[in-house]
Amino acid sequence: MEKFFCLVTLSKFCFSERVAVENMAKATFIALRVLMMLLCVGWISLWLLKPTEFWTEKWREAEDSTRDTIFRYNGLDFAVYTFPVIALAIIGCFYLDLQQKETRNRQTRSSKCTLTNPLIVNKFVGVLSLVEILVLSLFILFLAWTFYAHISEDFKKWQLKVLKVGTRCGLLAEACLALLLFPILRGMSLFRLLGVQFEASVRYHIWLGTAMILFATLHGLITFFIWGVKIQIKDEMWLWQKTGRIYLAGEIALITGLVIWISSLPQIRRKKFEIFYYTHHLYIVFLVFFLFHVGDRHFYMIFSGIFLFALDKLLRVIQSRPETCIVSARVFPSKVIELILPKDPQLEYNPTSIIFMKIPSISKLQWHSFSIASSSVVDDRSMSVIIKCEGWWTCSLYNIIHAELDSESKRMKCMPVAVEGPYGPASMDFLSYDSVLLIGGGIGITPFLSILQEAASQNSKGTRFPSRIQLVYVTKKSQDISLLGPVSAFILKQSAAQKDFKLQVFVTQELQSAATVRNLLNEFSQVQTIHFDTKCSNHVTYGPESLCWIAAFAGLSSFVFFVFLCIFNHAFIPSRKKDSKEKTPSSLSDFLLICAFVIAILCSTAVAIILRWKRIKNINPLESQIQHKGKEAQIAQSVGALEEHEIHYGGRPNFQDLFHKFATETGGQNVGVLVSGPESMKESVACLCRTNFRGCNMGDPEKRASFTFHSLSFTL
Repeated sequence: MEKFFCLVTLSKFCFSERVAVENMAKATFIALRVLMMLLCVGWISLWLLKPTEFWTEKWREAEDSTRDTIFRYNGLDFAVYTFPVIALAIIGCFYLDLQQKETRNRQTRSSKCTLTNPLIVNKFVGVLSLVEILVLSLFILFLAWTFYAHISEDFKKWQLKVLKVGTRCGLLAEACLALLLFPILRGMSLFRLLGVQFEASVRYHIWLGTAMILFATLHGLITFFIWGVKIQIKDEMWLWQKTGRIYLAGEIALITGLVIWISSLPQIRRKKFEIFYYTHHLYIVFLVFFLFHVGDRHFYMIFSGIFLFALDKLLRVIQSRPETCIVSARVFPSKVIELILPKDPQLEYNPTSIIFMKIPSISKLQWHSFSIASSSVVDDRSMSVIIKCEGWWTCSLYNIIHAELDSESKRMKCMPVAVEGPYGPASMDFLSYDSVLLIGGGIGITPFLSILQEAASQNSKGTRFPSRIQLVYVTKKSQDISLLGPVSAFILKQSAAQKDFKLQVFVTQELQSAATVRNLLNEFSQVQTIHFDTKCSNHVTYGPESLCWIAAFAGLSSFVFFVFLCIFNHAFIPSRKKDSKEKTPSSLSDFLLICAFVIAILCSTAVAIILRWKRIKNINPLESQIQHKGKEAQIAQSVGALEEHEIHYGGRPNFQDLFHKFATETGGQNVGVLVSGPESMKESVACLCRTNFRGCNMGDPEKRASFTFHSLSFTL
């Protein structure tokens, strides 16, 4: 009896402890959210107040009060304009780390579905949700306010009026540049706090870059026009003045920005990717000369994005070292290959994650992104990516591997590869839906392979998944169905009578055939596998550092920068007397800022390399026996259940009928629609989800299905 009471008491104590921990976690989440909101609101308020005369007067007084201190005005500018965003990134890392550790509850329903569903579908701007339209509208209003607030106090002569308009266009370009680098951050991405992944935020970078170049070009053209009217072009355009705006630096920055923008146009980016890739690295030249043109005071407004981008780039470079190697490769029909890479067993990632790869034997500089086709739950020592040959880099890789297949060698020579990532969602959002509809086109099937493997693994453990998963695969040739081989062995372990998974294949460029999905999957037996020698590397893919480590790293870097900035300014910039008219050369302040930035990066690099080396030292090296697990035999044993699934020839799917039928079969209220494939297919599906498409009325209005759109497509 005493043992019974002891057990009861212990269980009550454990329950109370668990409740206390959950309450503490909720309180921490709320505190971090409030703090991030305050930082965000404060930083936005600075931009709104900056054009006003009130802020100009108060800020000048604040700068004058710090001139004789060790911090000088530079320290104040950094603390007020730059550090709030860095602090937001640091706190955001802690927040995302807690979010990853939080227990996921499938019954939780997202309140932002109606806000993130498509509202505008257009081939020029893509698919826009209500949230994106609201943010875009507010940003345009902000630019209009900045322009009006600056220009409303101007105007005497008409030349001065026009010149002021050109100057204010430059300030609009500065506002766009302040946000330009945030969408392309990976490890330190602020957009992950909003649930927006890298593949979706890249287009914001494109929009901001286009707007920045537009305003900067207007700024330059108007300035040159006024110089021409005054017949001062030759005198002004080559001027590198001691103080104030350095015109020559601005001209170099504008020309560099135009070169970058022109090479980024779709006509060049898609056909000549190498030109786009290499010219994009001119951003270093652009930023340096932009600093010399606007001066350090204006530069602090955009410096937070540059600082975070530099740290993010540094971490990615260190993360991709040391190089690992390809374990094996499988060659599919239609010039498609699957690469199997070794990974640290402790490295975990969620489905739909992506990695960036560089193969030095093909190009020592080019990085390319690929969706991970495997699941870290199923394959704890390896991960795979499926690559379709569509450009010079991918075709070169295919030709190297295919040439080895024709040789008599059973094992290919070692091929080193550098890997960044994985980068992916902090949680599996599709778990919050009653049913999930996966729509993939061509090589866009890749991210769904990881979802289906995760679903099969979780179901075997008894974890609750969406009650119904339907995969719609649209492909040009029937031989591409062999790409489903990696998941069929897992999915088909479940009985087809359970109706919890259904496959529909649409072959668009072939006429009606008697072949079934079972017959077509037998093509997988023709897939050729080649194993690589692994002697060139003794390392696996270790993945990025923890989010808490990244937050500490960002905090350390910003502290080192601030300290050296104050030291340099105190040592090299003399205190200015009140009656003195002598000004410190603006280029000197700019140069000291660059020096402090470089030292902070170098110190951070040394710390990151040491910690990375210690982490790798404690991990077991690459085991040469890591190979793929004989999926061909597993598929042959379970392929009989595929007779339940459908295959259609000679046409594209009618998504409206497909949605209606899916709603009738499931009767679920909440359906997640994940799309990965060509833009035309994505836009067609988005149009149906735009009006929060309702399924058939099954007698009870509450049983109508609503569809929520998510895009997984990613193309540079």
